[in-house]
Amino acid sequence: MNYFLNANKNLLIYSLLIMIVVPLFGINFFISFLGNILLLLFLIPLLLLLLLFIGLNFYKSKINICSNCGAISYGLSETCSNCGTNLENFSNINQLDKNPSESTIEVKAEEIK
Repeated sequence: MNYFLNANKNLLIYSLLIMIVVPLFGINFFISFLGNILLLLFLIPLLLLLLLFIGLNFYKSKINICSNCGAISYGLSETCSNCGTNLENFSNINQLDKNPSESTIEVKAEEIK
């Protein structure tokens, strides 16, 4: 009998805890507790992906591309490290302020015979 108690000590402790806690809190407590744990296991990766997406968009908004040589800089410098062109003017220009007709490509249709 002592061997059985020593070998299954964890099983005995957990079963006694369940037999004491279930009458006090009820089955609904355990179901909601397990549901909340599963919900957290599902939502934590989604939260991390959302934070990663926000961080990448923030990083992407700070990147400047030199119009003269095409070098990429992180927006901390005012001049291009490759050719010395002033990047400050390009970072202040908002892409939404452009006239739509400047961005639109006009295509003429031709009939094929």
